[in-house]
Amino acid sequence: MTTHTHITTSAGWAATHRELAFNLSKVRLRPLIAVGVASAVLLGITFGGVVIPADVHLEALLVAVPALSAAADNARTTVGMTALACLGVVAVDIDVGLRNSPTLPIDVLVLLVVCALVLVFRRMRDTDHRMLHAVRSVSETAQRALLPPLPGRVADLDIATAYRSTAAHAQIGGDVYAAERVDRTVRLLIGDVRGHGLAAVDDAAAVIGSFREAAHRDAELEQVALSLDTSVRRRVDLAEQAERAQRADQADCNASERFITALVLEIPEDVPVVRVISCGHPDLMRSHGSDVDLLEAPQPAPPLGLGCGRTAYQVNTFAFEPGDTLLLHTDGLLETRDPAGVFYPAVDRFALLAEDEPQRLIERLMSDLTVHACGEVRDDVAMVAVRRRAVPSTEGADENAHPAGPVAAEFD
Repeated sequence: MTTHTHITTSAGWAATHRELAFNLSKVRLRPLIAVGVASAVLLGITFGGVVIPADVHLEALLVAVPALSAAADNARTTVGMTALACLGVVAVDIDVGLRNSPTLPIDVLVLLVVCALVLVFRRMRDTDHRMLHAVRSVSETAQRALLPPLPGRVADLDIATAYRSTAAHAQIGGDVYAAERVDRTVRLLIGDVRGHGLAAVDDAAAVIGSFREAAHRDAELEQVALSLDTSVRRRVDLAEQAERAQRADQADCNASERFITALVLEIPEDVPVVRVISCGHPDLMRSHGSDVDLLEAPQPAPPLGLGCGRTAYQVNTFAFEPGDTLLLHTDGLLETRDPAGVFYPAVDRFALLAEDEPQRLIERLMSDLTVHACGEVRDDVAMVAVRRRAVPSTEGADENAHPAGPVAAEFD
């Protein structure tokens, strides 16, 4: 069953790298701007203190100089700007006749105290930045291990992925995707672990590992889905036992609610179809020329981990012809709202962008989603775009590049 909509008419890693380069350029400009502003304040106050009448004392405002230079590249710049500010204070105080007054050393002492405080807080900030950098490095390593970018090409398929986590300073969360090539068939998984951020990473890693094993072990797609459900259910049972052992006086309320919505797909290379099992997951979209279809499963199975039997998993077969594009996604794409509460029009946006190459399609959708939410995307979002090339490759090199086995990262 398909819902048919007629339309006439990534961020993948590349988008992430461009965003990082833009952010780094802004970071490099900040020290220069801070030193420039501090220098302007120093010159302006010093010149004003000399020019204006003696009964107006501006030298006290020079405490802003070491504070403004706190964003400089290193502490030496802050010390140097403070030294120049001290010279400015001395020049202004002498000009207004305070050479022998206790005001002059007090003004200099205030500047030195402010400089010392700035250096202390700067050291604390630098320590926090180093810790954050270490955390992000670990997060990026875990991201590459858990969700490596899928290959740009597998057999006659072009594939692109994008992922955005809501966990602060992290790039991993509870959304998962994976792909395996088995004989002349590509099997894919996209799923959404209940919960968000780092708390769901353990379940996400487990279901990906289970899929990679089941995709090669089980001949039928229904059996793959059943194996995933059994694996998740086993982890839930173990979690319940562990938590009940810790809380002997009360039943666990969290482990029993752990489950994973998922789509399990199979795309044969020699037949223009896609076979899909839905486990309570949002339906995938398909573009065919100027048409966009929402490929709905008539009887979706419950999410993984709820202990369903094999009969619950029904394979739905849809046409997937050369030139068609599939968009697999998690519910974060559909449930993101703008400040007015309007949901993101995912189907309409996909229809407008479907003619793009998969990587560009994913990048533009992720960027457009962020703009729609005014930068406040509050749920993990994963997307996988799959296009069957219009002219299937017959070169032997492609076969050798992707033998039956785990799909390794490859970029065009």
